[in-house]
Amino acid sequence: MIKCITIDDEPLALDLLEDFISKVPFLQLVQSCQNPMEAIEFLHKEEIQLMFLDIQMPQITGMQFLKSLEDKPKVIFTTAYSDYALQGFDLDAVDYLLKPFTFERFLKAVNKAYQLILIKPEGNSGNFSIGSVKEYMFVKSGYDTVKVKFKNIRFIEGLKDYVKIHTTEGTILSLLNMKTLTDELPDNFIRIHRSFIIDFNRIERVQKKKVLIEGKEIPIGDVYREEFLTHLHKKS
Repeated sequence: MIKCITIDDEPLALDLLEDFISKVPFLQLVQSCQNPMEAIEFLHKEEIQLMFLDIQMPQITGMQFLKSLEDKPKVIFTTAYSDYALQGFDLDAVDYLLKPFTFERFLKAVNKAYQLILIKPEGNSGNFSIGSVKEYMFVKSGYDTVKVKFKNIRFIEGLKDYVKIHTTEGTILSLLNMKTLTDELPDNFIRIHRSFIIDFNRIERVQKKKVLIEGKEIPIGDVYREEFLTHLHKKS
């Protein structure tokens, strides 16, 4: 089941989405919101996997709202304006529905989301795909797709809209979010701060509020401290 949220300033558009979602067995509508600010509360307390997001809204556009989120769910843009299509796909949108859209077109979009969220096949069309033996991943970096071996990753640093993957061979900048990486990386990787994922096996020293990895001091966030210490205790 995919938990989803709808955000649109037009009540009729929300009603149509609710009707379409109710017809799809693998979708569960958690909340309908008439502006992005209403949605923030649910995104903090619920693990939302898919967001149906209008683009042209008062106060803040859908694209501005998406860029403001650190942990981004998958998104299907819904809009009456075709001008935003290219920007939507630059933000790694699952799909772009141009209003008025049919149920058939809607179903095509959510089937893409199903493949990305629940199936996650090797070589999927998103930013992230995993080798069958979990030894590497492919990430988009600029116009290139780069193969990154897990064993070469030192740590991963989250930036505003990107992540910087620090490897033994250099750094790679990619349009990914931290939650996607945390869920997909092997068990030796652990998130210890809102902005850092580390390879636990590379830790050289643990101090009160930071760890040392190959000379780099990385902070331990208060939210992640208990989980980190539990993991450390198990390894010890």
